[in-house]
Amino acid sequence: MSETFNAIVATEVDRKSKGALQQLSLEDLPDEDVLIDVSYSSLNYKDGLAVSGKGKICRRFPMVCGIDLAGTVVESRSDKFFAGDQVLVNGYELGEKHWGGFTQKQRINSNFLVKLPKGLSLQDTMAIGTAGYTAMLAVLMLEKQGVVPSGGEVLVTGAAGGVGSVAVSILAHLGFDVVASTGRIETHEYLSELGASNFIDRASLSEKGAPLAAERWAGAVDSVGSRTLANVIAQTKRKGCIASCGLAGGIDLPSSVFPFILRGVVLAGIDSVMAPMALRVEAWNRLATDLSTEKRNKISTLEPMSKLPELAEAIVAGKIRGRVVIDVNA
Repeated sequence: MSETFNAIVATEVDRKSKGALQQLSLEDLPDEDVLIDVSYSSLNYKDGLAVSGKGKICRRFPMVCGIDLAGTVVESRSDKFFAGDQVLVNGYELGEKHWGGFTQKQRINSNFLVKLPKGLSLQDTMAIGTAGYTAMLAVLMLEKQGVVPSGGEVLVTGAAGGVGSVAVSILAHLGFDVVASTGRIETHEYLSELGASNFIDRASLSEKGAPLAAERWAGAVDSVGSRTLANVIAQTKRKGCIASCGLAGGIDLPSSVFPFILRGVVLAGIDSVMAPMALRVEAWNRLATDLSTEKRNKISTLEPMSKLPELAEAIVAGKIRGRVVIDVNA
């Protein structure tokens, strides 16, 4: 009898999808060139939508959910990876078009894989996960646009979430004066420990504002979008940059051209899904040095894969703080 293993698989019934624990065999896996013993995955907002069925994430069915994974190569037809190599993968439409990481075994296209960065364990990489990797891409973008600590305050919206927690930690480590936007007062102590020096209530950024407001932010990492992003743009200083990487508040952008043509503000989109490999490697290498073990431990918790259905509901409802590492073997 073929070996079986556990996975969270989304199926579609009456045009509605939902993820549930199922048993698969090696014969069920896609025909890709690297077989991986998965150790960990992580819970991201997109995963919550896919598993709960509250968002149209999966492009085909059945679909193994999970947009990232970390594990050890078992078999490889690629000359870039060999049995025993420790690897990670995130993005590339895992959990959407390609089977993802909520499984004990997976076959992955070798072009998607990154070798484990020096200084990180497999669990560390998933404590960072797609959310943390996205935060690092956003910080790299701010740096490339000339945002420096001496320029003034930087804002992080959705600060208590996965992207926000990592962004606050990295920016504080780099010497920035970080202002955290959150609607949860109970997270202030947590965010202060990560390095936030001040707070702004998310409600004040979600109200309708002027198309051009008083200058405050030298830069920002925004994972909210909609009116929040519009207000952040309006309040950004001359030549400042906002790295946009999320849409928790909505997909619309009720802004104006004023900040762009009168102040030279830059709105930079962060594409974590299809980022080129060289940029991925740069981001992961920076994460190994710019996010301390203490901060990784502070922002992350470890949960068994069996709890994913309830965890998915919680992250969609905004009740998850920081990062959740998924132990796929528990």
